[in-house]
Amino acid sequence: MARYTGPVCRLCRREGTKLYLKGERCYTAKCSFDRRGYAPGVHGRARQRFSEYRLQLREKQKVKRIYGLLERPFRNNFKHADRMRGVTGENLLQLLERRLDNVVYRTGWARSRREARQLVRHGHVVVNGRRTNIPSFSVRVGDVIELREKSRKLASVQEATEFQESLGLTAPWLDIDNKQRRAEVRRLPEREDITMPIDEYLIVELYSK
Repeated sequence: MARYTGPVCRLCRREGTKLYLKGERCYTAKCSFDRRGYAPGVHGRARQRFSEYRLQLREKQKVKRIYGLLERPFRNNFKHADRMRGVTGENLLQLLERRLDNVVYRTGWARSRREARQLVRHGHVVVNGRRTNIPSFSVRVGDVIELREKSRKLASVQEATEFQESLGLTAPWLDIDNKQRRAEVRRLPEREDITMPIDEYLIVELYSK
């Protein structure tokens, strides 16, 4: 399966905003974006031209990188969102939020979505009593997400939980029991639950051309 394996701090610099791809490091003085808040490459500090297409493309790239998707799965999510009732842009963000790797991140058991995806891939996560190792698995209302009993005492999980709780990064649409490493989806995520600076209408305009 294709995936990005390069330095993720370059992605934040490319998009001109913090994407919080490295978890705790993004909140410290070591953050590359804070130290070098310009685009990577030889021409990173050059004056940029901002066309309508450029703004739309950069917004799409930003959202893809926040959730860790490549072009094809992201486009498939957009097509699904377009077929759903309601506002296409909000439907797209809801589908991305319902991904299992994002849910594990939202519970606070991982410091980044990349770390959460690794937990899912390695079989540490159980959904409704069944081990699920597919990061793109879409949760529904009433689904119960847990860590396997052997995985609940992982040092990385304990450190991530303390870090997420200190920042209040968990999702209000989940009922979370950190003692049992258990979470239940009590409702679907809504637009106001997503605090990242995302303009989904630019993505809709880009794909509608």
